[in-house]
Amino acid sequence: MKLKGIPFGSVFNASGARNFFIEDPWWYSRWYQTITGRSMWEGATFIAKTTTHAPREGNMPLKSGTVTPVEFKPRCIYINFLSGYALNSVGLSGLGAQWLLEQGRWQLYTKPFVISFMSVQKTTEQRLIELCEFATLLANHLPRFIAPVALEINFSCPNVGLNPITLIDEIEQALAQAAGILPSVPRIVKLSVEVPPETAAQICADPNLDALDLSNTLPFGKLPDVIDWGRLFPSGVSPLKQFGGGGLSGAPLLKPVCRWISTLRQDFGVTIPIIGGGGILSVPDARKIIAAGASALSLGTVAMIRPWRVPAIITAANAHFAQ
Repeated sequence: MKLKGIPFGSVFNASGARNFFIEDPWWYSRWYQTITGRSMWEGATFIAKTTTHAPREGNMPLKSGTVTPVEFKPRCIYINFLSGYALNSVGLSGLGAQWLLEQGRWQLYTKPFVISFMSVQKTTEQRLIELCEFATLLANHLPRFIAPVALEINFSCPNVGLNPITLIDEIEQALAQAAGILPSVPRIVKLSVEVPPETAAQICADPNLDALDLSNTLPFGKLPDVIDWGRLFPSGVSPLKQFGGGGLSGAPLLKPVCRWISTLRQDFGVTIPIIGGGGILSVPDARKIIAAGASALSLGTVAMIRPWRVPAIITAANAHFAQ
Protein backbone atom coordinates (compact mmCIF):
# COMPACT_ATOMS: atom_id res chain seq x y z
CA MET A 1 0.00 0.00 0.00
CA LYS A 2 1.42 3.35 -1.05
CA LEU A 3 0.61 6.65 0.64
CA LYS A 4 1.84 9.80 -1.10
CA GLY A 5 3.91 7.48 -3.28
CA ILE A 6 5.65 5.92 -0.25
CA PRO A 7 5.43 2.10 0.05
CA PHE A 8 4.19 1.33 3.56
CA GLY A 9 3.54 -2.35 2.97
CA SER A 10 0.43 -4.49 3.19
CA VAL A 11 0.45 -5.58 6.83
CA PHE A 12 0.68 -3.36 9.90
CA ASN A 13 0.69 -4.07 13.59
CA ALA A 14 -2.20 -2.35 15.38
CA SER A 15 -1.02 0.68 17.32
CA GLY A 16 -1.32 -1.09 20.68
CA ALA A 17 0.17 -4.41 19.56
CA ARG A 18 3.77 -3.24 19.82
CA ASN A 19 5.36 -0.75 22.14
CA PHE A 20 6.42 2.82 21.38
CA PHE A 21 9.73 1.54 20.00
CA ILE A 22 10.60 -1.56 17.99
CA GLU A 23 13.44 -2.30 20.42
CA ASP A 24 11.09 -2.57 23.43
CA PRO A 25 8.68 -5.38 22.46
CA TRP A 26 5.87 -6.64 24.66
CA TRP A 27 6.30 -9.94 26.49
CA TYR A 28 4.63 -12.04 23.81
CA SER A 29 6.95 -10.70 21.09
CA ARG A 30 9.95 -11.41 23.31
CA TRP A 31 8.63 -14.91 23.98
CA TYR A 32 8.21 -15.65 20.28
CA GLN A 33 11.67 -14.36 19.43
CA THR A 34 13.24 -16.39 22.23
CA ILE A 35 11.55 -19.59 21.03
CA THR A 36 12.06 -19.14 17.28
CA GLY A 37 15.06 -16.85 17.00
CA ARG A 38 13.22 -14.34 14.81
CA SER A 39 10.72 -11.54 15.13
CA MET A 40 7.06 -12.46 14.75
CA TRP A 41 6.58 -9.11 12.98
CA GLU A 42 8.98 -9.76 10.11
CA GLY A 43 7.35 -8.41 6.96
CA ALA A 44 4.97 -6.07 8.81
CA THR A 45 5.07 -2.28 9.06
CA PHE A 46 5.54 -0.76 12.51
CA ILE A 47 2.83 1.46 14.00
CA ALA A 48 3.99 2.89 17.31
CA LYS A 49 1.73 2.69 20.34
CA THR A 50 -0.57 5.71 20.42
CA THR A 51 0.96 8.62 22.26
CA THR A 52 -0.64 11.66 23.82
CA HIS A 53 1.04 15.06 23.69
CA ALA A 54 1.73 15.32 27.43
CA PRO A 55 2.75 12.43 29.69
CA ARG A 56 -0.24 10.35 30.76
CA GLU A 57 -0.40 7.91 33.66
CA GLY A 58 -3.33 5.89 32.30
CA ASN A 59 -4.01 2.51 33.88
CA MET A 60 -0.76 0.69 33.04
CA PRO A 61 2.07 1.87 35.32
CA LEU A 62 5.46 2.17 33.62
CA LYS A 63 8.90 1.74 35.14
CA SER A 64 10.45 5.12 35.83
CA GLY A 65 11.89 6.77 32.71
CA THR A 66 10.98 3.80 30.48
CA VAL A 67 8.13 2.51 28.33
CA THR A 68 8.22 -0.88 30.08
CA PRO A 69 5.16 -1.83 32.19
CA VAL A 70 5.71 -2.35 35.90
CA GLU A 71 3.38 -5.35 35.89
CA PHE A 72 4.33 -8.40 33.82
CA LYS A 73 0.61 -9.09 33.35
CA PRO A 74 -1.04 -5.65 33.52
CA ARG A 75 -4.29 -5.68 35.49
CA CYS A 76 -5.87 -3.34 32.94
CA ILE A 77 -5.83 -6.10 30.30
CA TYR A 78 -8.19 -9.10 30.31
CA ILE A 79 -7.62 -11.97 27.88
CA ASN A 80 -9.83 -14.93 27.04
CA PHE A 81 -7.28 -17.13 25.30
CA LEU A 82 -9.68 -19.96 24.51
CA SER A 83 -12.34 -17.82 22.81
CA GLY A 84 -9.91 -15.42 21.18
CA TYR A 85 -10.79 -12.01 22.51
CA ALA A 86 -9.53 -9.40 24.96
CA LEU A 87 -10.52 -6.28 26.84
CA ASN A 88 -8.04 -3.55 27.53
CA SER A 89 -8.21 -0.34 29.48
CA VAL A 90 -4.59 0.76 29.23
CA GLY A 91 -5.75 4.36 28.99
CA LEU A 92 -2.92 5.58 26.72
CA SER A 93 -0.25 5.27 29.41
CA GLY A 94 2.95 6.89 28.21
CA LEU A 95 5.64 9.51 28.72
CA GLY A 96 4.36 11.93 26.09
CA ALA A 97 5.35 12.90 22.56
CA GLN A 98 8.22 15.20 23.48
CA TRP A 99 9.95 12.50 25.54
CA LEU A 100 9.50 9.95 22.76
CA LEU A 101 10.93 12.25 20.09
CA GLU A 102 13.81 13.36 22.28
CA GLN A 103 15.00 9.75 22.59
CA GLY A 104 16.11 9.96 18.94
CA ARG A 105 15.14 6.35 18.30
CA TRP A 106 12.36 6.85 15.77
CA GLN A 107 14.75 9.06 13.82
CA LEU A 108 17.08 6.09 13.22
CA TYR A 109 14.54 3.70 11.71
CA THR A 110 15.31 2.86 8.10
CA LYS A 111 11.91 1.58 6.90
CA PRO A 112 8.67 3.59 6.59
CA PHE A 113 6.58 3.47 9.75
CA VAL A 114 3.65 5.17 11.46
CA ILE A 115 3.40 7.39 14.53
CA SER A 116 -0.01 7.28 16.21
CA PHE A 117 -1.36 10.27 18.14
CA MET A 118 -4.50 10.99 20.12
CA SER A 119 -5.60 14.01 22.09
CA VAL A 120 -7.54 13.37 25.29
CA GLN A 121 -8.56 16.96 25.91
CA LYS A 122 -12.23 17.59 26.71
CA THR A 123 -13.27 20.04 24.00
CA THR A 124 -12.84 20.23 20.24
CA GLU A 125 -10.94 23.49 20.54
CA GLN A 126 -8.53 22.04 23.10
CA ARG A 127 -7.98 18.89 21.04
CA LEU A 128 -7.24 20.87 17.90
CA ILE A 129 -4.78 23.11 19.74
CA GLU A 130 -3.03 20.04 21.13
CA LEU A 131 -2.87 18.39 17.71
CA CYS A 132 -1.32 21.57 16.32
CA GLU A 133 1.29 21.55 19.10
CA PHE A 134 2.08 17.89 18.47
CA ALA A 135 2.32 18.33 14.68
CA THR A 136 4.66 21.30 15.15
CA LEU A 137 6.82 19.26 17.52
CA LEU A 138 7.00 16.42 15.01
CA ALA A 139 7.79 18.84 12.17
CA ASN A 140 10.73 20.21 14.13
CA HIS A 141 12.18 16.70 14.53
CA LEU A 142 11.32 15.45 11.05
CA PRO A 143 14.54 16.59 9.31
CA ARG A 144 16.45 14.08 11.45
CA PHE A 145 14.28 11.11 10.41
CA ILE A 146 15.99 8.64 8.07
CA ALA A 147 12.79 6.84 7.00
CA PRO A 148 9.48 8.30 5.81
CA VAL A 149 6.81 8.43 8.49
CA ALA A 150 3.01 8.61 8.38
CA LEU A 151 0.81 10.18 11.04
CA GLU A 152 -2.16 8.24 12.37
CA ILE A 153 -4.65 10.45 14.21
CA ASN A 154 -6.52 8.15 16.55
CA PHE A 155 -10.19 9.12 16.85
CA SER A 156 -12.80 7.10 18.70
CA CYS A 157 -16.27 8.53 19.02
CA PRO A 158 -17.10 6.96 22.42
CA ASN A 159 -13.71 7.76 23.92
CA VAL A 160 -13.88 11.49 23.27
CA GLY A 161 -17.63 11.96 23.59
CA LEU A 162 -18.42 13.20 20.09
CA ASN A 163 -21.62 12.79 18.15
CA PRO A 164 -21.21 11.84 14.46
CA ILE A 165 -21.78 15.35 13.11
CA THR A 166 -19.23 16.87 15.47
CA LEU A 167 -16.84 14.03 14.66
CA ILE A 168 -16.91 14.87 10.96
CA ASP A 169 -16.26 18.55 11.62
CA GLU A 170 -13.44 17.92 14.07
CA ILE A 171 -11.66 15.41 11.84
CA GLU A 172 -11.92 17.82 8.91
CA GLN A 173 -10.27 20.55 10.96
CA ALA A 174 -7.66 18.17 12.36
CA LEU A 175 -6.68 16.92 8.91
CA ALA A 176 -6.43 20.48 7.59
CA GLN A 177 -4.16 21.42 10.48
CA ALA A 178 -1.93 18.38 10.02
CA ALA A 179 -1.73 18.99 6.27
CA GLY A 180 -0.70 22.59 6.82
CA ILE A 181 2.07 21.72 9.28
CA LEU A 182 3.18 18.36 7.83
CA PRO A 183 2.29 18.56 4.11
CA SER A 184 4.54 15.69 3.01
CA VAL A 185 3.50 13.31 5.81
CA PRO A 186 0.68 10.87 4.91
CA ARG A 187 -2.34 11.22 7.18
CA ILE A 188 -4.34 8.26 8.49
CA VAL A 189 -7.48 8.45 10.62
CA LYS A 190 -8.28 5.58 12.97
CA LEU A 191 -11.92 4.87 13.77
CA SER A 192 -14.04 2.33 15.62
CA VAL A 193 -16.86 0.26 14.15
CA GLU A 194 -19.14 2.28 16.41
CA VAL A 195 -18.85 5.15 13.93
CA PRO A 196 -21.62 4.68 11.33
CA PRO A 197 -20.37 3.87 7.80
CA GLU A 198 -22.24 6.88 6.40
CA THR A 199 -20.25 9.10 8.74
CA ALA A 200 -17.00 7.39 7.81
CA ALA A 201 -17.83 7.81 4.11
CA GLN A 202 -18.03 11.59 4.58
CA ILE A 203 -14.70 11.54 6.39
CA CYS A 204 -13.15 9.52 3.56
CA ALA A 205 -14.11 12.24 1.08
CA ASP A 206 -11.75 14.70 2.80
CA PRO A 207 -8.92 15.63 0.38
CA ASN A 208 -6.47 15.79 3.28
CA LEU A 209 -7.03 12.14 4.23
CA ASP A 210 -4.69 9.50 2.78
CA ALA A 211 -6.01 6.33 4.45
CA LEU A 212 -8.50 5.01 6.98
CA ASP A 213 -7.63 2.54 9.76
CA LEU A 214 -10.40 0.36 11.16
CA SER A 215 -11.05 -0.72 13.86
CA ASN A 216 -10.22 0.66 17.23
CA THR A 217 -11.43 -1.38 20.21
CA LEU A 218 -15.15 -1.32 20.97
CA PRO A 219 -16.06 0.00 24.44
CA PHE A 220 -17.67 -2.54 26.73
CA GLY A 221 -21.41 -2.88 26.16
CA LYS A 222 -21.57 -0.88 22.92
CA LEU A 223 -23.39 -2.11 19.79
CA PRO A 224 -25.40 -4.81 21.63
CA ASP A 225 -27.26 -5.60 18.40
CA VAL A 226 -23.93 -6.59 16.86
CA ILE A 227 -21.93 -7.98 19.80
CA ASP A 228 -23.42 -10.67 22.06
CA TRP A 229 -22.05 -9.24 25.28
CA GLY A 230 -24.12 -11.65 27.38
CA ARG A 231 -22.38 -14.63 25.81
CA LEU A 232 -18.93 -13.11 26.21
CA PHE A 233 -19.53 -11.92 29.78
CA PRO A 234 -22.50 -13.79 31.33
CA SER A 235 -22.34 -11.73 34.54
CA GLY A 236 -23.06 -8.59 32.54
CA VAL A 237 -20.15 -6.90 34.30
CA SER A 238 -16.81 -6.10 32.73
CA PRO A 239 -13.79 -7.75 34.40
CA LEU A 240 -12.18 -4.32 33.98
CA LYS A 241 -15.00 -2.41 35.65
CA GLN A 242 -12.56 -0.72 38.02
CA PHE A 243 -10.81 0.77 34.97
CA GLY A 244 -13.95 1.93 33.21
CA GLY A 245 -14.93 -1.28 31.43
CA GLY A 246 -12.29 -1.52 28.72
CA GLY A 247 -12.45 -1.93 24.95
CA LEU A 248 -13.13 -5.21 23.16
CA SER A 249 -10.80 -6.63 20.52
CA GLY A 250 -10.37 -10.02 18.90
CA ALA A 251 -12.69 -12.59 17.34
CA PRO A 252 -16.07 -10.86 17.95
CA LEU A 253 -15.00 -7.87 15.82
CA LEU A 254 -14.27 -9.80 12.63
CA LYS A 255 -17.80 -9.83 11.20
CA PRO A 256 -18.59 -6.17 12.08
CA VAL A 257 -15.32 -4.99 10.56
CA CYS A 258 -15.88 -6.98 7.36
CA ARG A 259 -19.44 -5.68 7.06
CA TRP A 260 -18.33 -2.09 7.75
CA ILE A 261 -15.57 -2.14 5.11
CA SER A 262 -17.81 -3.84 2.56
CA THR A 263 -20.52 -1.23 3.14
CA LEU A 264 -18.03 1.60 2.61
CA ARG A 265 -16.78 0.08 -0.62
CA GLN A 266 -20.04 -1.16 -2.16
CA ASP A 267 -22.71 1.21 -0.82
CA PHE A 268 -20.75 4.44 -0.54
CA GLY A 269 -18.12 3.97 -3.25
CA VAL A 270 -15.17 4.77 -0.96
CA THR A 271 -11.91 4.28 -2.85
CA ILE A 272 -9.19 5.50 -0.50
CA PRO A 273 -6.93 2.88 1.13
CA ILE A 274 -8.47 1.13 4.15
CA ILE A 275 -6.32 -0.68 6.70
CA GLY A 276 -8.62 -3.40 8.04
CA GLY A 277 -8.13 -5.05 11.39
CA GLY A 278 -10.19 -6.61 14.15
CA GLY A 279 -10.61 -10.31 14.86
CA ILE A 280 -7.91 -11.57 12.49
CA LEU A 281 -6.77 -14.74 14.24
CA SER A 282 -5.89 -16.87 11.20
CA VAL A 283 -5.12 -16.78 7.49
CA PRO A 284 -8.81 -17.46 6.59
CA ASP A 285 -9.80 -14.49 8.77
CA ALA A 286 -7.32 -12.29 6.92
CA ARG A 287 -8.78 -13.39 3.60
CA LYS A 288 -12.27 -12.37 4.77
CA ILE A 289 -11.17 -8.82 5.51
CA ILE A 290 -9.28 -8.64 2.22
CA ALA A 291 -12.40 -9.88 0.39
CA ALA A 292 -14.45 -7.18 2.14
CA GLY A 293 -12.26 -4.53 0.50
CA ALA A 294 -9.31 -3.86 2.80
CA SER A 295 -6.21 -2.42 1.12
CA ALA A 296 -3.96 -3.66 3.92
CA LEU A 297 -4.29 -5.54 7.22
CA SER A 298 -3.71 -4.61 10.85
CA LEU A 299 -2.86 -7.30 13.41
CA GLY A 300 -3.28 -6.82 17.13
CA THR A 301 -4.92 -9.24 19.55
CA VAL A 302 -3.72 -12.28 17.60
CA ALA A 303 -0.18 -11.44 18.71
CA MET A 304 -1.21 -11.86 22.35
CA ILE A 305 -3.37 -14.95 22.08
CA ARG A 306 -2.10 -16.80 18.97
CA PRO A 307 1.43 -15.43 18.46
CA TRP A 308 2.60 -18.46 16.47
CA ARG A 309 0.04 -17.61 13.76
CA VAL A 310 1.24 -14.07 13.11
CA PRO A 311 4.09 -14.89 10.67
CA ALA A 312 1.82 -17.06 8.52
CA ILE A 313 -0.82 -14.33 8.33
CA ILE A 314 1.80 -11.74 7.36
CA THR A 315 3.26 -14.03 4.70
CA ALA A 316 -0.12 -14.90 3.20
CA ALA A 317 -1.31 -11.28 3.14
CA ASN A 318 1.90 -10.00 1.59
CA ALA A 319 1.71 -12.70 -1.07
CA HIS A 320 -1.90 -11.78 -1.88
CA PHE A 321 -1.25 -8.06 -2.20
CA ALA A 322 1.88 -8.67 -4.27
CA GLN A 323 -0.16 -10.36 -7.00
